[in-house]
Amino acid sequence: MHLVYEIFEVMPNGSPQRVTVVRGWEFAKAALQRLAEDTSNECYTADAETHQVVMQMNVARAKLRATRRIFQIVYDEDVGLRRAELLRSRGYGVISVTGNEAAKVLLSSIRRYDLFIVGHAAPEETRREIVSWLKAEYPKVKILALNPPHQQVLRADYNVRQNGTETWLPIVAQLLVESADSLASSNTSSGGA
Repeated sequence: MHLVYEIFEVMPNGSPQRVTVVRGWEFAKAALQRLAEDTSNECYTADAETHQVVMQMNVARAKLRATRRIFQIVYDEDVGLRRAELLRSRGYGVISVTGNEAAKVLLSSIRRYDLFIVGHAAPEETRREIVSWLKAEYPKVKILALNPPHQQVLRADYNVRQNGTETWLPIVAQLLVESADSLASSNTSSGGA
């Protein structure tokens, strides 16, 4: 079964305009790339059913730098949607995907993230596999694993129980402040602003 994706262009006034609808990830990726080549405006792909943004192009550098970006790998779409909405309501940019393979495909096109969140609703081995892959591909980005009771992902930087936002939201806030501070100090030391 191929998912349906909507391709949007963000107009100069900030309003998104749907350009096309396609079926299948590869077609969505190709359609977004073609659109991004034809315009300098920001463009993005969203899942037609959940409205989750799954890929962006032509995002202004200043906007990218100002927004702390979280990439979450979920294994329960409904929980992932609620978590993404919560994080967005706090001003974070969130990209969500369901499953390890989708994460690997999407992460091949966008390289800068400030935090990875790994959801709870998959076998421990599946979650360990994606954490190991993330550590190899993004060694400097922290990983927060949200876990079911009595389970942890050993290579994750932080392990917390998935229920109870009061446990993991403060960790997210602290990690993203540290990420911003790290970026600012590296820009200052390299002569950037």
